[in-house]
Amino acid sequence: MERIVSLCPSNTEILFLLGLKDRIVGVDNFSDWPKEAEQLPRCGPDLDIDIDKVKALRPDLVVASLSVPGMEKNIERLRREGIPHLVLAPKTIEDVAEDIRRTGEAAGIGERAERVAERFERRLEEIRRRVPQDRPKPRLYWEWWPKPVFTPGKRNWLNDVSEIVGGVNIFGDVDRESVQTDWEEVARREPDVALIVWTGVPIDRIRKERITDRPAWKGKPFVRENRLHILEEGWYCRPSPRLLTGIEYLAHLLYPETFSPPDPDAPLGREWA
Repeated sequence: MERIVSLCPSNTEILFLLGLKDRIVGVDNFSDWPKEAEQLPRCGPDLDIDIDKVKALRPDLVVASLSVPGMEKNIERLRREGIPHLVLAPKTIEDVAEDIRRTGEAAGIGERAERVAERFERRLEEIRRRVPQDRPKPRLYWEWWPKPVFTPGKRNWLNDVSEIVGGVNIFGDVDRESVQTDWEEVARREPDVALIVWTGVPIDRIRKERITDRPAWKGKPFVRENRLHILEEGWYCRPSPRLLTGIEYLAHLLYPETFSPPDPDAPLGREWA
């Protein structure tokens, strides 16, 4: 496969980390990591890909996704046009490793993909082993979106991320990928830490006071300065190896005496950058 198009940021990140940058001929509008991805031809937003632009790039393979509701129409258009494609639909952290393998196999670099997937799995295990075991498990609230409130449930990779860092997702009892809730219910569940990762919204566009001033959250311990964190959504909302960066950073926030801040440019380690 010499000409590959990616239809969402997480797929683009997987392709780059597999060493396929010279084969990528187009990406969606939101692919922004690594920086080189920003120079590639754009095919439209990930929820509304311009299939004519994709066809014009003459791809041997299009890597599509079902990681966000609404992406189904992209896949239907690919099918109608007879464009060869691979669909990734990750839900868990284990699925991310399998997606690395599947993408590599489809691109004809199965052995390289196996090494990258194994490195990803080893790094997860290394972080898990370093997490202190002699303290209570922090109760974590993840906020994907504020109005209406959406948060990950049991069947999402952020539930796995919570467990890897020794914590508990406060909505991990809900057997769904995504949970719609409200601020009152969040407060009732008494999280220890609030993690704000609004999908597609840069950190500098989120005002912390708009969050801490929510009536249902006034005076709650989890909105104190050192317990409410506005995080880089690309480290948590994209099911790619960059989740490792997010996991390490969260571990650093929870256990600063054990974990240092990660290198954002090398999720698999500097030797894999």
